[in-house]
Amino acid sequence: MLQVTRGGEFPMISVRTRLPEDAAGSATIHADLEVQFAGQTAKYNQISFQQVTQGNETRITGTIPTTISDFKIDPPSLLGIAVKNEMPVRVEMTWQKQK
Repeated sequence: MLQVTRGGEFPMISVRTRLPEDAAGSATIHADLEVQFAGQTAKYNQISFQQVTQGNETRITGTIPTTISDFKIDPPSLLGIAVKNEMPVRVEMTWQKQK
């Protein structure tokens, strides 16, 4: 799989976003994302994330609906069976306010 995704040449995955200013107090955040993977960049608009704040911690969860074809990767096969194009990425982040 490392060869298929060109992991030796592009070992990092990068995700960029800008959150709306009113996102801090909202339970749901809609963000535009730019994901760099396998030497390709894909854009995803208005991806929904859930936000829960408890005390000093804020937890953000959601799923980025990525596909293999978004990154121009030829779908590999496993024992002659093709791999699905969908490869959703589950995001779970916890932020903690500094005291």
